[in-house]
Amino acid sequence: MTRDELLYKWQAPQPVLDCGHVRLVDVMGDDERIEQVARLSYGKGTRSVSDRRHLLRYLMRNRHTSPFEQAVITLDMKMPIFVARQLIRHRTASYNELSGRYSEMPEEYYIPDERQVCFQSTDNKQGRGDTLTDMDAGEMADLMGASADNAFRDYRILLEEGVARETARMVLPLSTYTQWCMTMNLHNLLHMLALRLDPHAQWETRQYAEAIADIVADWVPLVWEAFCDYRINSVTFSRMEMDVLRAMLAGQATDLDALSEREKKDFFKKLQLTDES
Repeated sequence: MTRDELLYKWQAPQPVLDCGHVRLVDVMGDDERIEQVARLSYGKGTRSVSDRRHLLRYLMRNRHTSPFEQAVITLDMKMPIFVARQLIRHRTASYNELSGRYSEMPEEYYIPDERQVCFQSTDNKQGRGDTLTDMDAGEMADLMGASADNAFRDYRILLEEGVARETARMVLPLSTYTQWCMTMNLHNLLHMLALRLDPHAQWETRQYAEAIADIVADWVPLVWEAFCDYRINSVTFSRMEMDVLRAMLAGQATDLDALSEREKKDFFKKLQLTDES
């Protein structure tokens, strides 16, 4: 897909959650450009697509990341503040965000679907657990909506009384929508996606990661294929886990005592085993 075709396809904001979106603004570079940069030291130009694919997969497999930094993307994103704060942790991007000091914040806020109103997880300190009953989830969602309504009512009162916008905005909830323009090179974008596409990432944040991933898959399809094969759908093993695997393959007794209980659980999950058997 050419750059013009890509920009045309993704020019419209792609809806995310209830009021959010992801929209492609611009790109620089592509699979071919990344290959050219990687071959620069050899003084060779672009070869066949097959050769390009092999090289890009080699780069991804062996973590030769600098060529991926030569491709850059700019995205327009609208998201709840709590999602934005998770994405801003990836400090290797350039952001320009809607300012609540210069502008009045639009009365737009996110309330989760009842299916996403869950108990606190018992084994993940930062994640969701089981879903509440339909009645309880509905009541909690209504409570969140009423709280946001009240916050925006107070915000409007403060503004009407002449309180500075930068001060009045302090009453607004984390569910308030913000908007920014983000520019990031492909290497850092893939690192962000590896973290935010993970099932452990917050569900709302994953929705934005998935929307971005759809664009990236069209932008650099060969890189994306390699990324899925060697990052998203792969696992790594520690030295202790490798010792266990070697013993298993050799038909020897395995010593799991070197692994903590959490490490054992993670190890069997990597092997897609439900228990030690």
